[in-house]
Amino acid sequence: MAKFKISERYNSFKYAAKGIFTMILSQHNAWIHALITVLAVIAGFCFGLTKPEWCWIILAIITVWTAETLNTAFEFLLDVASPEFHPLAEKAKNVAAGAVLISAIGAMLIGLLIFSPHIIKALQFKRHFY
Repeated sequence: MAKFKISERYNSFKYAAKGIFTMILSQHNAWIHALITVLAVIAGFCFGLTKPEWCWIILAIITVWTAETLNTAFEFLLDVASPEFHPLAEKAKNVAAGAVLISAIGAMLIGLLIFSPHIIKALQFKRHFY
């Protein structure tokens, strides 16, 4: 068994961070995920989400980012393995993109379930002052 080295753990984190930045800089959909992540976190603080609500929001955010990251890695690998068009490579990329879409739809539904009552309450409160 290999000996544990702090420097190797540090390098692992450094390479992982480099991968995340590569994905963010190269994938336009990641920019959309980043914007929605920021908006969800701001809304969460504004509405004073409970700990269980935060858990669901964080889980939704992590799920979408994980799917997008794996999809990006899969696309990069397929571009190396099949530089020319191949119908199976196209299908694989489409399926991986579908996984991101599924997770994004799930995250949107979680967001609606969590934020809708807070939004309705805020609108009702605001209406009482007009």
